[in-house]
Parts: sequence; structure tokens; C-alpha cells
Amino acid sequence: MEKLIKELEYRQTEHVTRRNFLQWAGATSLGAIGLGHLLGGCGRPQAADAAGVAGNIPQFTPRAKRVIYIHMAGAPSQLELFDFKPELAKYHGADCPAELLEGKKFAFIQGVPKMLGPQGQFRQYGQSGAWVSDYVPHISTLVDELTFVKSMHTDQFNHAPAQLLMHTGSARLGRPSLGSWAVYGLGSENQNLPGFIVLTSGGKQPDAGKSIWGSGFLPTVYQGVQCRTGGDPVLYVSDPSGMKRSMRQKTIEAINEINRKTYEEVGDPEILTRISQYEMAFRMQMSVPEVMDVSKEPQYILDMYGVKPGEGSFAMNCLLARKLIENDVRFVQLFDWGWDSHGTSPDGAIEIGLRKKCRESDQATAALLKDLKMRGLLEDTLVIWAGEFGRTPMQENRNGIVLPFMGRDHHLDAFTIWMAGGGLKKGLSYGETDDIGYYAVKDKVHVHDLQATILHLLGFDHEKFTYPFQGRNFRLTDTEGHVVKGILA
Repeated sequence: MEKLIKELEYRQTEHVTRRNFLQWAGATSLGAIGLGHLLGGCGRPQAADAAGVAGNIPQFTPRAKRVIYIHMAGAPSQLELFDFKPELAKYHGADCPAELLEGKKFAFIQGVPKMLGPQGQFRQYGQSGAWVSDYVPHISTLVDELTFVKSMHTDQFNHAPAQLLMHTGSARLGRPSLGSWAVYGLGSENQNLPGFIVLTSGGKQPDAGKSIWGSGFLPTVYQGVQCRTGGDPVLYVSDPSGMKRSMRQKTIEAINEINRKTYEEVGDPEILTRISQYEMAFRMQMSVPEVMDVSKEPQYILDMYGVKPGEGSFAMNCLLARKLIENDVRFVQLFDWGWDSHGTSPDGAIEIGLRKKCRESDQATAALLKDLKMRGLLEDTLVIWAGEFGRTPMQENRNGIVLPFMGRDHHLDAFTIWMAGGGLKKGLSYGETDDIGYYAVKDKVHVHDLQATILHLLGFDHEKFTYPFQGRNFRLTDTEGHVVKGILA
């Protein structure tokens, strides 16, 4: 490796292209700097700013400075959690009325399904009198901090395109994620950590894959960095065996000097992104392991979240989200897989699988909100809890045959999300669905409206917050979306 450093220092005085370097550097150097290739959310580094990547964006004073977005991948049933429909119980087991099926296309339902009444026991909580079921007893104690939106609707009823639409504004691949837009606009307050960090749980990645935290056509410096709760938080964050930290620093400095000379010659802004990623990777070797270590948290905090040190879980990710926000990470995305309630198996059944997922997440989600408020962070942190669509008021069937367990099909016409934190009216239930929860009928909110509102809370006019690509200015909401003023404080 010392020979490599000397060779790099010598070649800095000559014209060296990246192809030349790769030909003689070999695999040893690439392994030593592998972390730099994995990073992409380092949050408005100086190199990117110098290239004019994130400047001159019209904005006003943000009500929220940070975001924790909790996505329950698979789409939890609003009818079992937050959208109380006693009228639906009267139709339980009856054939679905024909008018609800005419002209409709479902992911799985065929023929005439049976109606399925609410499976949770609902009651009102707090001064706001919000209806919440016994599936989420911890969240029910915090309803006066929450802003429910019960009239959400979307254009997609399959998981991957619906998740893409929710997080990138388009059901097709290639658009920047909400987190990337946020960091592109606001930058990062901590130069030793990525501005956009992703944590996953539930055993699988979201259906749409890593593209839902990708940077799309924005510079790759704004893409989300996925961290792990076991082993190295980020792959290659530790120095390889036998390599000293000082040697790695010299390697990165030498490579970046070649990158700078190449940028002077060709002017490609992605070279500046690569430089900043290598530099961030080096700083993260110290900062990331420290932030991701919960061993120094007091026992009462671990108990409040339900965390066991060393175990990767949704609860651990909630605690890490607080620690990351506390260390000025701009956007933290939690994805928890396993919320798809079809009724084809016990794990997919509403009374078994959905209750299990709620037990795994309810306490930790409530603890996150309490912890943020206790530390004075909730005032300017926006917390979002959502799936990608809703569930039908009918019991799902397959090929016209009733399934062995109770489940609901995908539904795009109505679902519920909730938010909390900076800039929102607390203890509010906004929008309504009809008597059986089939259609949003009052104050309807489309996915693009939600995105416009989130950007508004972060200080951006979604119609003016754009990026030039392929001959026109693109935005997160594309050509749609309106700010939902009724939920703003």
C-alpha cells in the first residue's frame, strides 16, 4: 500500500485519467476505499455547492427542519387502526353491493366478495376525541399530538409503483426520492454524517427496492445511505485488516487530487460528488459507529422503546432515528416490511399478522414521539407514519374463492396516515371517508398534495422547487399537488 501511495504522489504531477489509474492501481486500493462508492447521501458538501448543485432555491422560513418518515411497507389496514366504521360492521359477511364493484379493478378480488367488518375494538381518546383501535394502545395515548389525514388516495394499487409514487412522485423508476429533494434543498447540518439515512426492518427490503431512497436525476450525493443495525453500520466503514487509518487518509487524499485535476479538465460535476463521498466516507469511520451505538443510552430509554442492545429491530431503528436527528441528520427514513394483510396465511391475516406487526411497532413508535418531545426536538421535526395505499372494506378472495383467513385487498380510493411535529395542527382528524370506508368523500388528499405539504413545512414552494433535467424543470409533485392548508398550524 505504501508503494501505491508513492505511485499516486508521483503521478499527481502527470496527466492521469481515471482509466489509467484503474489499470495500475489494482484491486487492493479499491477495497480500501470501497466505502466511498457506497455513499450517496452526504448532504450538500462543499464540493457540490461549489459546482452550483444546490443554490438559489426560493424558500421561506421552514416550520420543520428535519424529517423522520416511517413507512409501513405493505399498507396497513386503516379500517382496523384509525378509520372507525361502525356501519361497516352491519354488513359483515354479506355480499358486496354491485355498485362497489362496477368499473373497479382490484389486485386480487374476483367475482363478488364478502363484506368484512372492523376487527379492532375502537374507542375515543384524548381531548380531541380521536377514534383509535386496540391494535395500537400506545399510539392511542398520544392522539392529541397527532394530525390524522383520513382522506388519502393514490393512483396505484400494486406495492412497488405505489411506493415509488409515495416517495418519488412517480410510479416509474428514475425520479429523486423525497429525502433526496429535502437534502438537495436544505443541505446537511452535520458534515460528518450523511444528510439522508435509511434504516430497514421486517426482514425484507420494500417492494420498490432501493430506488425509493435514490437520488434519481439529482446528483448522487443526495441519495439515501442505508445503515445496518448489525455489524458495521455501513459496509466497509472499518479499516481493512492491516491498514492504518493514516494510510487510508493518504490514499483518499491522493485519489481525490487526481479527481480534482480530472474535474478541471472535463468539468463533470459528478467528479466533485465523488470527491465529497470519499471525504465523507473517511469522516464517517469515526462518526457513524458512535451515533449508532446505543449502549450508552440509559436503561429507562431502552425500556421505553423496547430495545435490546445488539438486536436489529423496528424498535432499535426508532431509537436510532432519534439519535440521528439529535445529531443533525436532515432526513431519516424507516422502512418496516410485512404489513400486507391478504388473508392467504396466518401471517397475512388481519387478526394474526396485523396484530403482530402492531405489537412489534406500536410501543417504539409512541416512544419515539415521547422522546422527541421530551428533548424539545418534536417542535421542529416532522414525523410521518404511512403506508402506500389502503385496504378494501371487502374481504379478499382469490379466483372468487373465500380465503381461509380474514384479509383485505389493496385499495387506492381511501387510506389514513398520521403526522406529528413542526407546523401542524395537533389533535386534528382531517378529511372523511364514506360510511364503510370505501371512498374519501371530504377534503380529499392525493399523494402529490401530501408531498406538496411536506415541502411547504420544510420551507419550499413545491411549484418552484425544481431541478433542470433533459430540457425541462422537474419537481417532486411534477404537474400536480396542492398544499393542504387545513392541517397547518
